[in-house]
Amino acid sequence: VVCLVAYHIFFMLFVWSYWKTIFTLPMNPSKEFHLSYSDKESLEREPRGESQQEVLRRAAKDLPIYTRTMSGAIRYCDRCHLVKPDRCHHCSVCDKCILKMDHHCPWVNNCVGFSNYKFFLLFLAYSLVYCLFIAATDLQYFIKFWTNGLPDTQAKFHIMFLFFAAAMFSVSLSSLFGYHCWLVSKNKSTLEVFRAPIFRHRTDKNGFSLGFSKNLRQVFGDEKKYWLLPVFSSLGDGCSFPTCLVNQDPEQASTPGGLNSTSKNENHLFPAKPLRDSQSHLLTDTPSWSETSAKAEKGKVGKELIYTAMIHVV
Repeated sequence: VVCLVAYHIFFMLFVWSYWKTIFTLPMNPSKEFHLSYSDKESLEREPRGESQQEVLRRAAKDLPIYTRTMSGAIRYCDRCHLVKPDRCHHCSVCDKCILKMDHHCPWVNNCVGFSNYKFFLLFLAYSLVYCLFIAATDLQYFIKFWTNGLPDTQAKFHIMFLFFAAAMFSVSLSSLFGYHCWLVSKNKSTLEVFRAPIFRHRTDKNGFSLGFSKNLRQVFGDEKKYWLLPVFSSLGDGCSFPTCLVNQDPEQASTPGGLNSTSKNENHLFPAKPLRDSQSHLLTDTPSWSETSAKAEKGKVGKELIYTAMIHVV
């Protein structure tokens, strides 16, 4: 009875997450990223080069965009006629721009992106648990098959096939699920692993990483009761993302004095663009290292002044 109940729970969660991954439509950029009619005409009239970039810079000046192309130009989609938001890419299969596109998955016949990435992760997790559960419950009968402990019926071959299929899928799913867990911990997509995002000043492979906890919350949300359920709870709207602001992985150990040198921080500041409310709070949960170090330095100087004054009095 326990095995039957557990089996059906895993099966229902697997089917639910698989269904949501397949039938959740990928999100496209909002209207504010589409060029106006006048901007489209200006872009078509201007020859390719700096003149077109001037039109795109004027159209994107109030948009929350940090990333650029390899040449430092505004990311623009010629097919969709829009300024690409950060982490947005054009899918050649779907023939449209997908927010925070990870990849186009043939197994679900859908693009995996901002709208269904959580569902895809849960699909991998529950399919792995489902296969492991089947392999574990079938193992004792599989051993009996090789020791001739089973009656000579056609069910013997069903048991052997079931165990091999579950075990092989478990191996492949565990590697894929582990890879995507690593992507979540680093706040990267599959496309960003092969080509790191390029910001205004330089390429930064960890530009969107805010630390393990905040990276996890960005995909699964703030309310833990929804983490294991295939319901949408990701933070933000997929068009804007907070950045770590400095060229350093926040999960690496920092020096006692703070993050590297001040000059590196100044060279890597991103332009001040508005973030959505559900994204900006990820950057304001804890005080910045500069404020903390400044307070500590101010307290240290105060103690030294008091100590010097006491020496002069004596």
